[in-house]
Amino acid sequence: MEIETYYEKNLIIDGRALEYKGIFKAGQLFQVINQALKERGYTKREKRTDELVTPEGKRTFIELRPFKEVSNYGVLMIKIKILLDKVTEVVEEHQGHKQKFDRGDIEIVFDAWVLTDYESRWTLKPLVYFMKGMINKFIYRFPFEAGFPRTLTGDTAYIYGQIKRLLHSYARDERKIVKEEEIVKKVKEEIGKQG
Repeated sequence: MEIETYYEKNLIIDGRALEYKGIFKAGQLFQVINQALKERGYTKREKRTDELVTPEGKRTFIELRPFKEVSNYGVLMIKIKILLDKVTEVVEEHQGHKQKFDRGDIEIVFDAWVLTDYESRWTLKPLVYFMKGMINKFIYRFPFEAGFPRTLTGDTAYIYGQIKRLLHSYARDERKIVKEEEIVKKVKEEIGKQG
């Protein structure tokens, strides 16, 4: 699929960011992204990968551009920019077991595009191409084409939600849950010291 051959590019989601700081497993993060893309019917494509080791930790940047062809002239593309910064390896207790984790900052930014190539569809007749564009933009949007942004938004939200759920599971384990009895006991001790 050649993105450059598409003549109309409509940005539907611009810069939707997801940020996280704490423990995580990078391999598990990428596994969740790949699985979510597969479930939604996207073909994964990696645009760029950079990795740099600094004194604070490892810095990794990955740009994915998965796409899904929805018709002969329409393609949905999600641009996912993943930045893992200040990543170091740590051993933490997770669900009662000591495990290796990565600790650092994660920033994931989503952009979503509807790409259309009506020119090929209308066999390169400029007047027909122009009229179709005007009708589509100002008068009537065909139901199939009108569904492209809705489908793309739903797919992006699903992938975003899967990632957020995974990162939330790490955050829950990182925070210690304090039981009510422990709070009551500490308050009694503090009151006893004051009296």
